[in-house]
Amino acid sequence: MPDVTQHVEDLTPRQIVDELDNYIIGQDDAKKNVAIALRNRWRRQNAPKDMRDEIVPNNIIMIGPTGVGKTEIARRLARLARAPFIKVEASKFTEVGYVGRDVDSMIRDLTDIAVNMVEKEHREEVQDRARELAEERILDILIPPDEDTQSQAGGDGASDEPGFTVRDTDEDESEGEQTSLRERTREKFRDKLERGDLDDREIEIEVTSDSQSMMQMFGPMGMEEMGVNLEELFGSLGGGQKRKTRRVTVEEAREILTQEEAQKLIDMDQVKEDALERVQQAGIVFVDEIDKVASGTRTRDEGGQGAGVSRQGVQRDLLPIVEGSTVTTKHGMVETDHILFVASGAFHASKPSDLIPELQGRFPIRVELNNLDEDDFYEILTKPKNALVKQYRALFRSEDVTIEFEKEGVSELARIAAEVNADVENIGARRLHTVLTTLLEDLLFDVPEEIPPGSKITIDADMVRDRLSSIASSRDLSQYIL
Repeated sequence: MPDVTQHVEDLTPRQIVDELDNYIIGQDDAKKNVAIALRNRWRRQNAPKDMRDEIVPNNIIMIGPTGVGKTEIARRLARLARAPFIKVEASKFTEVGYVGRDVDSMIRDLTDIAVNMVEKEHREEVQDRARELAEERILDILIPPDEDTQSQAGGDGASDEPGFTVRDTDEDESEGEQTSLRERTREKFRDKLERGDLDDREIEIEVTSDSQSMMQMFGPMGMEEMGVNLEELFGSLGGGQKRKTRRVTVEEAREILTQEEAQKLIDMDQVKEDALERVQQAGIVFVDEIDKVASGTRTRDEGGQGAGVSRQGVQRDLLPIVEGSTVTTKHGMVETDHILFVASGAFHASKPSDLIPELQGRFPIRVELNNLDEDDFYEILTKPKNALVKQYRALFRSEDVTIEFEKEGVSELARIAAEVNADVENIGARRLHTVLTTLLEDLLFDVPEEIPPGSKITIDADMVRDRLSSIASSRDLSQYIL
């Protein structure tokens, strides 16, 4: 059995929190709980064999308004663990018998993600060998091994180049000498190929034609729900993969043939086996908007009793998946016993206790995320590795324009965002996107014509107030613009 958690074995819960701190401000309680949940995956793998199957994941419900970091915590956690991860909205699922997706589809989608993830890893492992094989194929085209096809090697006048073709210089020349000459010529071209001297030369290569377009006619809700691999089915009916000839440069041919050779080197049966194991032992499903399928206090505008019946049905369908069941996918059977489920919801019109009792029991850890205030916004704008201020600096730098945000300017941005959240609607940190976009839209439009490369722009408190205060102070304007 492969060690599916080897990439996080050296990270303690405290170190996992430190990694999450690079991207998420505050919410220490939530980060602490997900760090423990992630570390427990590794702990279970290293527990005595007779106990591994008995240790079940502690699923988590994160409670908090929009824009406070619920989804970001789960996404960063999955990236850190390099685990198969999928985010789904509970409101998109319906009870079996209603029109819509059934809950099993989340596991099928998660398995597809895992297969792609593992295939990519296997492809990277064989990349060097695939590149060598691709270069051999290119050399076979440039210097055909068969003497009868030597004349093909110098297309487009390329035969004028010394050493490009193997010519018969003497009728009495022995076969061994001709072979030696061909090998020397091949080595010359191998050196040129490695140096990149031949990158611009055009050659003809045979590649596998793409049959993906034929599959698209079935749409997203077609036969894939039955676990049928249509691509393999039609491939077998068609008598194998079709080949077509393309004329490309040597540089393009190297990339195309490298990917084709890598695909040949990959054992897809092993990929699927590893992917299924990774899903079952390390998969993470993030179920957003879980509060939308809770019973709660419902009004006619929300769909009335009919929708409520369907939503309770979603909970009942979700229950066996979370408890542990076997789901059929096109890659094989997936047991969900040890998949980690992280649910989240704002729970404005309902509360976690409105979920059916059996489902509540399968989410033993409940974490409440805090609302973000002005100080949090300031830190979100400046501290994370992917902070918005850093993103806009990179955008302007691509045009050779320097933009600097003064501390007072950032503070004013944070104040206005918090003020608009309080007055209009609290959408958390997402308000920072609208505020910054409104602030910088004219500057982004003027670059590079009005603001030429080499310019420097300074964002101070006065500029922020000039551009945003009038909008923020008017409720009518702010609710439409900000």
